[in-house]
Amino acid sequence: MFQMPEYEVTSEIYSECDYRTAKTPTIHGNVVSEFPFEYPRIENGGALCDEDGDLIVERKKHGFIQIEHSISTVLPLVGLQVWRGALLLADLALHWGHAGKLSDTTLLEVGAGTGLSSFVTAMYAKRVICTDVNIGGILDLIKVNVKRNENMFKSNVVVTELDFTKEFSDSIKRELSSVNLVFAADVIYDDRLTESFMKILEELLNTPPTKSIIIALEKRYVFTVADLESVAPCYETFLSLLEKCNCRNLKHQWTIEQIPVDFPQYFKYDRVKELVLWKITSGTF
Repeated sequence: MFQMPEYEVTSEIYSECDYRTAKTPTIHGNVVSEFPFEYPRIENGGALCDEDGDLIVERKKHGFIQIEHSISTVLPLVGLQVWRGALLLADLALHWGHAGKLSDTTLLEVGAGTGLSSFVTAMYAKRVICTDVNIGGILDLIKVNVKRNENMFKSNVVVTELDFTKEFSDSIKRELSSVNLVFAADVIYDDRLTESFMKILEELLNTPPTKSIIIALEKRYVFTVADLESVAPCYETFLSLLEKCNCRNLKHQWTIEQIPVDFPQYFKYDRVKELVLWKITSGTF
């Protein structure tokens, strides 16, 4: 039987900025890149002067997250790459962390990929659980990346499996008792996977304590002859399934809102207009 070949895809970000990607592959055939960022500025309530009365100019403080990743993969293994949605969540984590909004947070990231968003959150949060499906060596990759960046963390980063298509493991169930924030980036690209993700989202929201789920995604448009226009089918599927989930859970009083993507950008990437953030918060229990 003839089988269609599996084509590889490559994240757009690698051509957008210089991430000082090492030319020599790792033993796993990956590369290592440095994703630079600017720390948020400290608001001091006014200008400061030295003892001579001269204005003190605050210098920008920079850092970077070092990530081992693939340059291209087949579609089921895109989590081995870094995508714009992860960098958008990393920006949000820096913005919230600087404002003190993450100090009492236990974060669960689902579909974490290389772990970048979790690592930035770990600079501020109380606890971080970084998860993905265990295919293509992705959990081992996250653990390698934890080692590369752990000197920057305030909290420990726990790496474990969470598969959208399976029931929660006992270890995940134990962790959920303290999780109050969930991140998901770049998980909306396949309709079957989106359906599985929405089931997980529903279970997470209906498990105490009250929590918010932040979803970062990029609307990807295609031109269809049937519609004679460009549409974003995966995004439309997500919105449709989200509406159905909400209708099934009216008694739980979810709050659903789109977060404006107008907060400062700290990481280097193209923050294109197709990037969107959704926030779904569970009701009280």
